[in-house]
Amino acid sequence: MTTKVNIKDVAKAAGVSVTTVSHALSETHRSRVNAETVAHVQSVADGLGYAPNRLASGLRNQRSQILGLVSDEIVTTPFAGAMLQGAQDAASELGYLLMVVNSGLDNELERREIRALKQHQVDGIIYARMYNHSVSIPEELRGSPIILLDATCDDPSVSSVVPDEVGAGVAGAELLIAAGHRRIGMINNHDDIPAAQGRLEGFLAALSRHGLSCHPDHYVATSPSTEDARNGALKVLSLPERPTALFCFRDQMAMGAYQAAAHLGLSVPKDVSIVGVDNLDIVADGLWPGLSTIALPHYEMGRWAVRKLLEEVENSQAPRLQERISCPPVIRASVAHPGH
Repeated sequence: MTTKVNIKDVAKAAGVSVTTVSHALSETHRSRVNAETVAHVQSVADGLGYAPNRLASGLRNQRSQILGLVSDEIVTTPFAGAMLQGAQDAASELGYLLMVVNSGLDNELERREIRALKQHQVDGIIYARMYNHSVSIPEELRGSPIILLDATCDDPSVSSVVPDEVGAGVAGAELLIAAGHRRIGMINNHDDIPAAQGRLEGFLAALSRHGLSCHPDHYVATSPSTEDARNGALKVLSLPERPTALFCFRDQMAMGAYQAAAHLGLSVPKDVSIVGVDNLDIVADGLWPGLSTIALPHYEMGRWAVRKLLEEVENSQAPRLQERISCPPVIRASVAHPGH
């Protein structure tokens, strides 16, 4: 019968004290041991197949070392990987396990999942949304440390992290303005959501800063589908004095704009430059020429949410923050000087 390796076995094999092993293998106390000793102890522990007893540790510090992440449908979207990876990486670095549940927009299921996480004594919960939305905090979450991920609420006592949607709109417009465009249109999402509002606000602000404006005929708001965006772009690009560039709410809508340009015999970027938002690789890299776009910081938001949650778990008086993370441009080949 195999005997489970314990911390005394590791200490004996490594030639150090039990306390040194405990500190070396602890995310919290590792700094008390020099780096060479940490590496040596970790190597010995790995070789022996030692795994720290998280239950015993949790009983000592009244923590389970587990975090919960509750989402609506985020795990089924193309963006889930980066967001969950960011959260997972941060949790792992800090010695925590991340438990993810997905409600699929079923409110009753969500309530059951939250209760189940609490039964597992999670130390805190991240409440994540598919898009940047304003949400109501479920009653089941009250009383637990929580962070909103890709969502906000009216309660200033709850920390949240979202993309800088206004900054995304500014970045999209600036890309096109820097290339020399002066007649710039926008294909926006018609849904009444913070992302659509913020990106439009930033887009118009950037134009205004350069003494420009968006002609009403050059602005179209549709559903966020490729097909509807294509129809909207067809209308705008068929005008006698059409825009020389389009900023699109998302990459899939930009794909519709590409299709509209091709249907009208226009070349991207020679006749019309196009910029999207998301940096969804399957679209942005798959289009020809490649789509210049504004990347949403899903990985960074996931990391921030975990680190902030643990800060508030450790210190209930930590300041509550409503964080907006910047959205960097990703340059490909869909933008050129007008007429080039």
